[in-house]
Amino acid sequence: MNLTDMTEPALADPTQSVRRGMPTVDPLPSGAVDALPRTRLVEVVVPVYNEEHTLERCVRRLHAYLGETFPYPYRITIADNASVDGTWRVATALAGEIEQVEAVHLDLKGRGRALRQVWGASDADVVAYMDVDLSTGLEAFLPLVAPLLSGHSDLAIGSRLHRGSAVVRGPKREFISRSYNVLLRATMAAKFSDAQCGFKAARTEVVKQLLVEVEDDAWFFDTELLLLAERSGLRIHEVPVDWVDDPDSRVDIVRTVIDDLKGMARVTRRSLTGAGRIESLPTRVRAAQLPPGLSWQLASFAVVGAVCTASYMLLYLLLRQVAPALVANAVAQVLTAVLNTAANRRFTFGVTGRRGAVRAQAEGGIAFAIGLVLSSAAIGLQGVAWPSARHGGELAVLVAANAVATVVRFALMRVWVFNPKRNR
Repeated sequence: MNLTDMTEPALADPTQSVRRGMPTVDPLPSGAVDALPRTRLVEVVVPVYNEEHTLERCVRRLHAYLGETFPYPYRITIADNASVDGTWRVATALAGEIEQVEAVHLDLKGRGRALRQVWGASDADVVAYMDVDLSTGLEAFLPLVAPLLSGHSDLAIGSRLHRGSAVVRGPKREFISRSYNVLLRATMAAKFSDAQCGFKAARTEVVKQLLVEVEDDAWFFDTELLLLAERSGLRIHEVPVDWVDDPDSRVDIVRTVIDDLKGMARVTRRSLTGAGRIESLPTRVRAAQLPPGLSWQLASFAVVGAVCTASYMLLYLLLRQVAPALVANAVAQVLTAVLNTAANRRFTFGVTGRRGAVRAQAEGGIAFAIGLVLSSAAIGLQGVAWPSARHGGELAVLVAANAVATVVRFALMRVWVFNPKRNR
């Protein structure tokens, strides 16, 4: 993608960045970073969209902090994601005033697209990014990048779910964040604890090779990058962070959830086909692959789900001839839930014999009920938050809710109901 200035003729090509002299490097603080070279350049990308009123304050704060405390040369790059307000004007003004600040403009939106563009063209030793609201405490930045500068790790992420973190945010965001990361661990065998924290860094030579295989250009970009890195054998360092929720956040939660679920399905499909191998990574790196048994379980779970859905429809139509709609639906749901649990027990997770069958049905019923509660709650919340929604909007929420419920049920079956340690 070419970077073009949409508003300022004087800077018609933002790729012509002004590269001034590097900042003076103060003596290194005592500790583990003392032995690291002080000439390693770190580039911090700040993706923005319509942040005219907050951009200057946040960038000045970041620049002041790094200038006073960060012991390495740095560059702050403002990546304007096709803003339609005065964000680009503010960004170029900051770049013209502050030596360590540069600005680039993209014609299309997408945090992943911005990171792909700037990281892919960077000449820094380490690239990083953070959200413009600076919700993450800046004191965690040096611990984030130090293992990358030393060569100890390949990628580093801030984690709001680490025991050493201090997080202030509402219960809704807390629930969504923890649920998403539990799903990643249960269904994708992810070992990192916080996929979506806007506070990450990577060694540039490594991340440039990963970017070739990462398809997403929006919010799932972070997750896809981490999954590819982890399954390629790269070392991911986690740093506990202090984090305060931004009350002015404009993230569309429903849209983000749908996109993340689509991304998880796409990554799974690519893994099953063997795509994503990066030949030029270091020899310690393995080809991307699903954990043992997961590929078969996912395929079998999908087939069982399709059969049970067809069975539900047939049962409902038959029962509807002699019973009201609510009764027909309830009976059909219960019978197909029993069928689903039994079929997944036998074919998906390979558990045979009568031993534990009753317990499996009871726990499978709980998993089914949890999924049902999630989908019902989503519809109820949609009715309160968006009472004027048309049928198309209701259907979108229902599809997303049912998708989440399905993933939750698979996760519960895999890590709880049919966990091999419980069925030996």
